[in-house]
Amino acid sequence: MDFLQGQSTETMVAVAVAVVAVAAGAAFLLLRSGKSKGCLNPENFKKFKLVEKKQISHNVAKFKFALPTPTSVLGLPIGQHISCRGQDATGEEVMKPYTPTTLDSDLGYFELVIKMYPQGRMSHHFREMKVGDYLSVKGPKGRFKYQVHLIYANVTYEDILLKEELDNMAKTYPDRFKIYYVLNQPPENWNGGVGFVSKEMIQSHCPAPADDIQILRCGPPPMNKAMAAHLDELNYTKEMQFQF
Repeated sequence: MDFLQGQSTETMVAVAVAVVAVAAGAAFLLLRSGKSKGCLNPENFKKFKLVEKKQISHNVAKFKFALPTPTSVLGLPIGQHISCRGQDATGEEVMKPYTPTTLDSDLGYFELVIKMYPQGRMSHHFREMKVGDYLSVKGPKGRFKYQVHLIYANVTYEDILLKEELDNMAKTYPDRFKIYYVLNQPPENWNGGVGFVSKEMIQSHCPAPADDIQILRCGPPPMNKAMAAHLDELNYTKEMQFQF
């Protein structure tokens, strides 16, 4: 994987709990390998036409945007993201970063999987978008070079978004991406974690504390608080932890 080449030591990232944005971002990082010059401009916004909108769950949808030609590529380097511009419910301009779930080998289009929150300002823009509308995009931005250990917690099996893609990725890149699912209400014959993410789960499925470790926490406030307590007890320092 070229995103790990050139490093004297492998950097690893353990994710205590993640929503689909993190999962999709991990999939993007591990699978994307294109380096072609693309359609993005890091200084100026460019508009891309929405050609398909597919509802995945009650508050998550996949948006497919057309590139200028059928052979165009977006041109997003590994681990970077795009800035999207829209309007909130009051008509005020708002910007937010997103990572596409498609690859540069996917010619002529790119896709975003967006979780839309009731009070989210950019969520309002995406929720109101219709096929034929245009999205203003600028980028690329950022840099990200990590090996990923993901503990992905949900309530039910049906809540696990992009499971097929994540499982395929873990199978294809076993040394680069590892995933452990946790469900509050598991189905019969479930072989993943059950209940809440525990200290033992973190200890078993994440790397031990070290200088090259970064733990990313993402979830509801009570869960983040519980995860922080677990990580402190496992001797992960404050510098090793980051909360979204």
